[in-house]
Amino acid sequence: MTKRRDFIKKNVLGTAGIAIGGMGFSSKSYASIIGSNERLNVAVIGIRGQGGAHIKSYCSMKKSKNVWLKTLCDTDEQYFAERSKMVFDQTGIQPTTEWDMRKVFDDKEIHAVSMAIPNHWHALATIWGCQAGKHVYIEKPACHNIFEGRKMIEAARKYNVLVQTGFNSRSSKNVMDAIKFLHSGGIGEVYMARGLCVKPRDSFGIAPDSTPPATLHYDRWLGPAPLRPYNEKRSHYNWHWFWDTGNGDTGNQGPHQFDVARWGLNKNEHPVSAFSSGNIFGIKPEECAQQTPNTQSSHFKYSDGKILEFETRGRYSNGESSLDIRVGNIFYGTEGYLEINGSTWKAFRQREKEPFAGSATTDAKRVDVTSTVGGDDAGHWGNFIDAIRSGKIETLHCDIKEGHYSSALPHLANISYRLGRGLKFIGETEKFANDPEADLMLTRVYRDPYIVPKVV
Repeated sequence: MTKRRDFIKKNVLGTAGIAIGGMGFSSKSYASIIGSNERLNVAVIGIRGQGGAHIKSYCSMKKSKNVWLKTLCDTDEQYFAERSKMVFDQTGIQPTTEWDMRKVFDDKEIHAVSMAIPNHWHALATIWGCQAGKHVYIEKPACHNIFEGRKMIEAARKYNVLVQTGFNSRSSKNVMDAIKFLHSGGIGEVYMARGLCVKPRDSFGIAPDSTPPATLHYDRWLGPAPLRPYNEKRSHYNWHWFWDTGNGDTGNQGPHQFDVARWGLNKNEHPVSAFSSGNIFGIKPEECAQQTPNTQSSHFKYSDGKILEFETRGRYSNGESSLDIRVGNIFYGTEGYLEINGSTWKAFRQREKEPFAGSATTDAKRVDVTSTVGGDDAGHWGNFIDAIRSGKIETLHCDIKEGHYSSALPHLANISYRLGRGLKFIGETEKFANDPEADLMLTRVYRDPYIVPKVV
């Protein structure tokens, strides 16, 4: 018990003297933050959409892991009442609400923050959280650009906190089994991985610029992005389809399957080349303001010649493989191939028509990738809490370094798409080979004061 208390003091609360908002932590404040019976207090930042899954998961851990969902934070206050009721109904806890994430980071009683916020906010919010001594769970993709991913790793290491990336398949037992099977030579040497994102999406239309809703703190919502008039078609969820705030479906749903593909290839490195092409099909520009492509094919090669392919199809399409995969992966080896659809997988030997290995459930229906590991109903979020308790980075199923390598893939694809040509990448320096035009797209121009610093 003593060892666990020592860990909570040292690692859950961060190093003494870390300051944010002008207030430093002291040894005296540590004692008050720990709480009774080693309770872990969590804040969820970004409570709309995927934020609901975060809320549900932490609520489910109140009894099993002594986790208390203390605070809900969002730049749009219209969701506070509904989400607060959700927490109270499930746990009996009345959470506090806050629109300014900096006040959440200032709260000495909060040990960890879990964030489901727009992509353009991922890096800065994570860095602020690390600087405040909070452990961080950040949704996919880890970052909005490649420069940011490296800064997030540096912040996690410098401030001695844990940062989990929301690649939920890393905590799916069936997917873990499939990857172990691949790595053990189940289909011979894996030489190619393919990821699929088949998600037909209709036009979301156009609208004139207008006044932000009274509940929305718009300047804060924009954060690092350029200042522009409010437009309802560029805000909630639709931010995915604009380069200032999102990364398209290749960088939205895609990162999950990019991560599984890289994991299955066992590549803990960047590719040496990338090429991506596509367009917006079936949607007229005058009827929709979307900037990112709805159809995109991407190709990557690693230093040993192994291949990673990814395809985004945003119009009507068939699935692929015997599992009719629409969101999933296929791996090709020298002795066969393996299909993963959600958390269901099958392996086929050479030209055989029937699988010779697979998950216990081979139903082709897509299964929620937050499926349990070891009886933990909170899945990937539960692993995050377990890692905080253990104090060991190895406990995390998807540390920020893993998240960075997988998130870099859709970013490389989008740079190639936007430039209209193939790229040579030098992984050691995370720069392009003699290509200053492409190097400019490794980062962005940040809006003051929302600047991702070069030194974290």
